[in-house]
Amino acid sequence: MTDNLARLPGIATARAYRKEWLRPDITAGLVLTALLIPAGMGYAEAAGLPAYAGLYATIIPLLAYAVVGPSRILVLGPDSSLAPLIAAAVLPLAVTDDPEDALALAGVLGTLVGLILLVGGFLRLGFVTDLLSKPIRLGYLNAIALIVVVGQLPKLLGFSIDADNLIGEVWETLKAIADGDIDPVAAAVGFGSLAIIIAFRVWIPKVPGVLVAVVAAIIVSAALGLTDEIGMVGALPEGMPLPSFGGVDWGDVAELIGPAAGIALIAFADTGVLSRTFAARNGQDVNGSTEMKAIGIANIAGGMFSGFPISASGSRTPVAEQSGAKTQLAGVVGALAVLVFILVAPGVTKYLPDATLGAVVIVAATALVDVSGMIRMWKMSRIEFGLAAAAFLGVALVGVLQGVLVAIGLSFVAVVAQAWKPYRTELVETSDRPGFHDLERHPDGRRIPGLVLIRFDAPLFFANGDIFDNYVRSVVAAAATPVEWVVVASEPLTGLDTTAVDELVDLDTYLDGKGIRLVFAEMKGPIKDTLIRFGLSERFDAGHFYPTVEAAVAAFRSRDRD
Repeated sequence: MTDNLARLPGIATARAYRKEWLRPDITAGLVLTALLIPAGMGYAEAAGLPAYAGLYATIIPLLAYAVVGPSRILVLGPDSSLAPLIAAAVLPLAVTDDPEDALALAGVLGTLVGLILLVGGFLRLGFVTDLLSKPIRLGYLNAIALIVVVGQLPKLLGFSIDADNLIGEVWETLKAIADGDIDPVAAAVGFGSLAIIIAFRVWIPKVPGVLVAVVAAIIVSAALGLTDEIGMVGALPEGMPLPSFGGVDWGDVAELIGPAAGIALIAFADTGVLSRTFAARNGQDVNGSTEMKAIGIANIAGGMFSGFPISASGSRTPVAEQSGAKTQLAGVVGALAVLVFILVAPGVTKYLPDATLGAVVIVAATALVDVSGMIRMWKMSRIEFGLAAAAFLGVALVGVLQGVLVAIGLSFVAVVAQAWKPYRTELVETSDRPGFHDLERHPDGRRIPGLVLIRFDAPLFFANGDIFDNYVRSVVAAAATPVEWVVVASEPLTGLDTTAVDELVDLDTYLDGKGIRLVFAEMKGPIKDTLIRFGLSERFDAGHFYPTVEAAVAAFRSRDRD
């Protein structure tokens, strides 16, 4: 039991904790608090739940993830991509207008999401994060940054809009600006907060500008009596809840299973991208299945204490990173600070302007922007740039899950397309180096009379088997002297399906009809096993295989046909 506890990521981190990490972790946690409180309350309201539920969905998951989470700085909590789905699942089942009914249903939903993710983690389904390639992560993060910035602009300028997607938000924001809906006081506070954060980052980076801006905004709001002039976050509720699913029956649970599965998929897709990205940026590695189990446990813990489904935060995680967070202790400090506010000073945030919150979120989101990365991707690979652009457009215009799934699908298409028409060449001898080399790169190379050496740089499967067959036939037909042997340099052949096997049989039959022997050099054992499994051990017996290309050529030159 003790050994199992020691293997938990949080316990392992605590045992290897360095003294020099303590100050940046505590500072980052305190800075993070300024965002955890208003963001949690705001996303709870967006999900149709009481604002204080967002605090419960912040504190408990952060504490749970600190123990079981593999990522050292990932910040979990309420998220904008989940809020509409939570509302759609919970509100129709709430039989009364009592917010406690919706809250109980949301807790069940969070618990179901957590169970689904936990089971998925134990089934090792976390491999899906391996599908989230660098182009997908690059496009995703740039899209999230755009979504967050556009969503916070109205708050920064002191007005509100009603839109369901990015294009609608942009249109409504521009329309409100054109109509003169900007609140000059809120805008002054928002841009002032923005200026403070940026100024401290540029000139005094050791002092957390976010914390300075939030404290200054609270003091100014209280001193000038701005609470009735502009939008404020509002006071916190008092106390913490106990586990309760009152009023929820098994029929409700059954109704919530379907939405829970969808939310679990989105939560993990969102978390998987952020987890891998921030881990890579900090020289760390994260196991997808471990991450899936960790966010599952965090969702269960949050759901049990009047929370709702949560995932990684694309706005709060950058705040932790920028503030110098080294480990999950920053999240623990943030969670405990929120708890202290709830218990000791719930009225402080009634002086925190929404415009300041908007400035904090906007600055945090800009850390996700990587225009230079997109430019490098364009220079390195147009196909991968296209995948990044597809992920960006999909996430920004359609949705997080849909955008990521579209990009993954396009990644598979790109892989198939690359294998469909792979590089293939003839191999020749050269006078200045041993071995056999690509004719395209060594046009002065010498062919061996009577022998054709072929290399096909891809697994053979249904989409390219015919291409391989036709290529070999075309090289044989173009040979300057009658061909006696065709040697396939098979080291690049990493796969073989039934369609490709049929093509090999057809090619062997065709060549045999012309008195040409087909042999393979450097073929991998598993590929040979496939030929045997498909019943071709007699057609392609041991005499058709050579350990190296050199051995095959030597056998040809000696005409050893045994």
